[in-house]
Amino acid sequence: MNTNEIRAGTLGGTLCSIWASITLGDMLQTIIMAALGTLVSYAMSRLLQRGRR
Repeated sequence: MNTNEIRAGTLGGTLCSIWASITLGDMLQTIIMAALGTLVSYAMSRLLQRGRR
């Protein structure tokens, strides 16, 4: 067994274990929180730009 096969096996096992533990609810929560964070960041940058004028 060479080093590349060991790395591929380790990576594959890690990804499979992570994939099994993620639920649809977790994904939806992450998407909603990312969208909300983006909106707040955009709104704050616009407000700070107005304050500089």
